[in-house]
Amino acid sequence: MITSQKISSYYDKFKNIEVTFTKDLIQVAGLITQEVHLKCGTDICPCIIYSASFEQAKIVASIKSELLKKLEEANNAVSLRWCFKNPDGGSPVAFFISARSVGFSPYGNSEDVALFTLQFTQRPPDNLIEIMGRILDANFNFAKRKNERILITADSQRKLNVLAKEITVFIEKVPRHCILRDLSFSGAKIIMMGVAKFLMNKPIALRVDFDEPRESFLIKGQFIRSELVEGRKDLVALAIQFEENLVPIGYKIRINDYVSQVRLEIVPEANAEND
Repeated sequence: MITSQKISSYYDKFKNIEVTFTKDLIQVAGLITQEVHLKCGTDICPCIIYSASFEQAKIVASIKSELLKKLEEANNAVSLRWCFKNPDGGSPVAFFISARSVGFSPYGNSEDVALFTLQFTQRPPDNLIEIMGRILDANFNFAKRKNERILITADSQRKLNVLAKEITVFIEKVPRHCILRDLSFSGAKIIMMGVAKFLMNKPIALRVDFDEPRESFLIKGQFIRSELVEGRKDLVALAIQFEENLVPIGYKIRINDYVSQVRLEIVPEANAEND
């Protein structure tokens, strides 16, 4: 649950930013693609959401079903039905957004399918602003705060909902046990048995498991730096840099939710100190 103030902040900050509904984003957002359609007058036309902002959406639809004629008869007025999974496990969250079709172009090389641009004629419901706002905010902070490290303590582990500090790193596809020391949008630090010089710059994949809801992310990267572990010659601390374009959206949201929560906790404390 987020406040109406936060939803308004999302809307004002990101209303012009368009996001493409990739497979990863569809999964994270919980979009039920089979339940999405375009309503034109009394007719219902199946469609696929290609991209969207808080002001418009681009959809892919067949023009073989006389859609162009229906749009003309409706003076290009349409309603786009959205449907998302309920994160609490209840009934799906579905709603319509009124819009106008302002143009279309062939989709790919097909003569039967077109990409339509729909301009919203109303502000989207809070549900859509919240769902897309969390994704946009995570991407924004990924670029702005990507190197800020989160030390894994009992408190931060609980707030992040990281299942365990003992995790797995795959080095050239071979699993190795390690201990998680810190996390960030763009990397991590782990402790494991090994010799640093034989590990540097090797491709790796780090698996991090989260709870509430249960999710696992396998994030590709490489070791970029090593440090000695005091008193343990058999152990090495290794800094990992993720491949930025391969960091899952769901992982970005997990880190961003933690960062946002900590910032909210700091503000009242700072205000109390100033009183």
